[in-house]
Amino acid sequence: MRSAALRRCLAPALPAALPPSRGLCGRRARGAEAARKITENAKKSLASLKRENPQLEPTLAIIQAHNDHLIQEINKNFAEEVGLHVIHISLPEGSSKDEIVYEILRLNEDPNVQGLALDLPESLYSSKVLNAVKPEKDVDGLSDVNLGRLVRGDAHDCLVPPTACAVMELLEDIGGKTVLLVGAGGAVGAALQCMLQREGAATLSCRWKASQLQTKLHHADVVVVGSTKPDDVPVSWIKPGTTVISCSRDFLSERHNYSQQNNRAAENAVGSLAIAMRMQNMVKNMERWIQSQKYRKWDLHCLKLQPLSPVPSDIEISRAQSPKAVDVLAKEIGLLTDEIEIYGQTKAKVRLSLLERLKDQPDGKYVLVAGITPTPLGEGKSTVTIGLVQALTAHLNINSFACLRQPSQGPTFGVKGGAAGGGYAQVIPMEEFNLHLTGDIHAITAANNLLAAAIDARILHENTQSDKALYNRLVPVVNGVRGFSAIQLARLRRLGINKTDPGTLTEEEMSKFVRLDIDPSTITWQRVVDTNDRFLRKITVGQANTEKGFVRQAQFDIAVASEIMAILALTTSLQDMKERLGKMVVANNKNGEPVTAEDLGVTGALAVLMKDAIKPTLMQTLEGTPVFVHAGPFANIAHGNSSVLGDKIALKLVGERGFVVTEAGFGADIGMEKFFNIKCRASGLVPSVVVLVATVRALKMHGGGPNVTAGAPLKKEYTEENLQLVADGCCNLQKQIQITQLFGVPVVVALNVFKTDSPAEVDLVCKIAKQSGAFDAVPCNHWSAGGRGAVKLAQAVEKAANQKNSFKYLYSLELPIVEKIRIIAQKVYGAQDIELSPAAQSQVDRYTRQGFGNLPICMAKTHLSLSHQPERKGVPTGFILPISDVRASIGAGFIYPLVGTMTTMPGLPTRPCFYDIDLDPITEQVTGLF
Repeated sequence: MRSAALRRCLAPALPAALPPSRGLCGRRARGAEAARKITENAKKSLASLKRENPQLEPTLAIIQAHNDHLIQEINKNFAEEVGLHVIHISLPEGSSKDEIVYEILRLNEDPNVQGLALDLPESLYSSKVLNAVKPEKDVDGLSDVNLGRLVRGDAHDCLVPPTACAVMELLEDIGGKTVLLVGAGGAVGAALQCMLQREGAATLSCRWKASQLQTKLHHADVVVVGSTKPDDVPVSWIKPGTTVISCSRDFLSERHNYSQQNNRAAENAVGSLAIAMRMQNMVKNMERWIQSQKYRKWDLHCLKLQPLSPVPSDIEISRAQSPKAVDVLAKEIGLLTDEIEIYGQTKAKVRLSLLERLKDQPDGKYVLVAGITPTPLGEGKSTVTIGLVQALTAHLNINSFACLRQPSQGPTFGVKGGAAGGGYAQVIPMEEFNLHLTGDIHAITAANNLLAAAIDARILHENTQSDKALYNRLVPVVNGVRGFSAIQLARLRRLGINKTDPGTLTEEEMSKFVRLDIDPSTITWQRVVDTNDRFLRKITVGQANTEKGFVRQAQFDIAVASEIMAILALTTSLQDMKERLGKMVVANNKNGEPVTAEDLGVTGALAVLMKDAIKPTLMQTLEGTPVFVHAGPFANIAHGNSSVLGDKIALKLVGERGFVVTEAGFGADIGMEKFFNIKCRASGLVPSVVVLVATVRALKMHGGGPNVTAGAPLKKEYTEENLQLVADGCCNLQKQIQITQLFGVPVVVALNVFKTDSPAEVDLVCKIAKQSGAFDAVPCNHWSAGGRGAVKLAQAVEKAANQKNSFKYLYSLELPIVEKIRIIAQKVYGAQDIELSPAAQSQVDRYTRQGFGNLPICMAKTHLSLSHQPERKGVPTGFILPISDVRASIGAGFIYPLVGTMTTMPGLPTRPCFYDIDLDPITEQVTGLF
């Protein structure tokens, strides 16, 4: 009887027992019956898998490099019977090993192929070829990984070579018998020897040219032939009554001789039985593949920290830690190999296919880190975000993900510095985080400026050509045929012209089609560059003689202020991004109607430039916990949050009990309000907790302390204990707590502690915060201690997340634009009322008329005060909020009123950060970066 281990190898389709038979015909019948039953059981198993997984399309790829079409046909027939889709890759006879490996590697990376088999000449079955096949796709079980598992006895973890399984099925009880393998080397021979020995057989292996071949053949009870028999080896060397099984296609010519000698040959049965077992392996592989697609429990190995005192610089701390390879991190958190695209050693893009794979996985808890009205130095929201996830995962063993914005190059080389956190709570490597990362901002710059070029080029061509000339150039004759592109057909439909033949348009239809009639004075789309360059705030374009005098004033914005960046942050899929890009309004025509990127025919090209940028970038914290860095919209004129896609993917990966912690730009009055009213509307996600970051320094400023200036030393009020300033300044903290409560979400105050803060000041802030309605208030020391310094904050967040959540939006989208602005001004900022300039009112009327009145509001105002006046600290009241202008980001999906004057191109200070930044030409290490 077969051993339990062998039966497990053959599960699930092998019948429990087959009737014994003797002689050639009986063995063939036995093999055919086994193949039939295996195929029938495999068919049932696969049908059951398809019922449970309706989207399942199991596909087996077979690489063939010979001209035997019979085997191809047999494979196809068996696959169709089972319900598998087969792709045959037929390579020319004589193909090299490198050509075979190239095809294998290509199919390895094809997510639509779950199994890969090889039908090659014997000379091509080398270790290089066999081990090129991914073990998880190796349905023939010939890779070293599968064979190693078989030898170790890990039957459940490996796929047994089908030929070896077929041979074992055809043999009767072989315990104590001598089995000779002739010309059966390589992977199949090794598998056979292992399986035979487990059944109690004495196994010998021999080459056809071996001098002892005749002797060994004469003493063998069973001979398994693995390759073509040479002509100089007579059949008479095999003693009568020996069971002979051939795995070679060319051995059939010996059949008559074996029959005459009463040998029980079964070579005919091996081929079809092996193919049936290959299909059985494919079904088993599909079961594994389905299991691999399900949510995987994290197996995260956190990195150890040894904080130093005094705390070194950020970059010294970053370099002192050795990050995990990003593919290791990805595997630890349950990402599949084909779901990541690696950029170097420490960062990788994550493919959006993961959302489909884990669509049924419950989301984790969603935490937003916001802040009080900050000083120009910032109060450490990013540092709190990183410290919190380090505490949750590395110290409390709770899955957590940080989702951060990608910083602009402008602040990095300007004055603010980076956004990777700081001290012992940061993303590493911090220089990679703060510089090019994976090139997303460059992709946005390229897409934005392509659209800007398209606008001016279209104005020039329309002003210098007739309708007919424009039409002939826009719809040219190519190879004697004229046709509309897909985007041109879409424009015709929007114009109400339901024609597809370019030759059938009337002159009037032709004119409507070719003329956008852009009014240059209404162009809102600007060029961008990711550098603080104040002299680009106002420019003149079109001065060259070639532009025929079409001169106009324009400007550059910082790249992260591009609407394309806001779209990247709010999009939910590639299709959604394409639609949003097409909806972007770049100007009005001379009739006051909006002109879009879709009208300019550039949508598809923009999507191509953005196809990689849409994927979140995976990095890690100092303690080896995962981070998504994705999107970085300007926090003044846009919503200032990282991407919806990063949050959605992270919420699936952490599991139902895990946490995703993301950050809002600036104070809660700007970043948090936009997060809830804009980002949560786009994503459909419901926040669990708000962490409100405060510092004693900022509270003293709001209590009447002197101005805080970036780059200048702090005054003594900020370095010495002053409880009265702290108490007076807590009004701003109280107001920000009240703003959070407007949305019905529990709030935990995180007091980011500096070494100059006294214990009495810290206790006072926490006491006032809790009295003002905070669920809890916790002092945090993560900057100096890493995750360990934020454990109490993590525990408070975990408790708050279990509280009743009554999240609600601040306003209905159906309200008029002006009323939505007024609600934000009065309820969030504390204004008495709003006042629109004539220009702002005119724009409101225009957007309402154009059908954009039901979009959310994205207020563009200073972050240094609750009011529109940066110098007014604390909680200003009784002021009228002036709205100087109202603009729209239709693709991103919001209206943005301008409160006072807002610059979208920062300038460099007298002494920018770049004075200290350098590159060591020997080590290539960046120096002077924070």
